[in-house]
Formats: sequence, structure tokens, C-alpha cells
Amino acid sequence: MIFLTVGTLFPFDRLVQAVDSAVGKGIIKDEVFAQIGYDSSKPKNMEYAELLDKDIFDKKVNKATHLISHAGIGIITVALERAKPLLVMPRMRCFGEHVHDHQVATARKFEELGHILVAYETEELPVKIEALKTFVPRKREAQPHAVAERIARFLNELANNAK
Repeated sequence: MIFLTVGTLFPFDRLVQAVDSAVGKGIIKDEVFAQIGYDSSKPKNMEYAELLDKDIFDKKVNKATHLISHAGIGIITVALERAKPLLVMPRMRCFGEHVHDHQVATARKFEELGHILVAYETEELPVKIEALKTFVPRKREAQPHAVAERIARFLNELANNAK
């Protein structure tokens, strides 16, 4: 089963419609369950709910063989913790899906690290969905020293700029 989730803050019609179309065209042959948010267009080819409580959401993630989502850090973290292959499509400002393009930056970084697959445009979805079938996410390893060094550089820059 593929679990599609768009988060709870905003609808994401571009992604919901693209996945629904892929199911309708037979590009996705697996069962798909979607959490679509409020005020979204309603899928015709897959089962869905607007919102799920945490227990049901967790059960859907655990049952899923693959995840498709917006590029929110929450779902990326969940996918990595549970070693679930994840395909994301970042919400984009140019489509009125967010106020800025931070999800594009998030998606690029996690893609670069081998943790997720990314479709930046709906036209990329069929190829990325096919790749998702065999995608094995690279395990995320904590790097506390790198984080500490980055924080130290930032604090030093602040101190130097204050002089």
C-alpha cells in the first residue's frame, strides 16, 4: 500500500490530483490511501480522508510499503526513522502552495543525501513512482560534531558582526 500525505496545514491539490491521475491511468497499480487535508479536490481513484488522528496516521505509515508526500520535514523524519521509501513533491510559491520555497531547498538537500526521491514537477511523477518501487533510502546518521561546528561558526559570525 502507498500512503499519500499532504500534511495538515494546507491542501496540496497539485500532488493529490497527480497521484489520483496516476492511479486512474494504471501508472500506480498498488492500493493508495491518501490524507488530503481540508479544502482539497476529492480523489476519484483512491481512498482518502481529509485528516487522520495520530494513531491512524502512524498505522497507515507502518502499513505502507512506500510513502508519497509534500516535502515537509515531519514526514521526511518519519520516513527516515521507519526506513520507508519516500517520494516528495515540494510545495512551491509559484503555484500559491506556500509563502516561500523552503520545501524545495529541503527536498534538494535530502535528495542529495540519498534519503528521498523528489518530483519537482507533476510530469516527473510517473518516472519517480517507478523508481520508488526499488528505492532504498540511505540511512540517516546523526552528526553532532558537524552540528556543533555549524552553530559555533554562526555564533562567531554574530559576535564579529556585533563589534
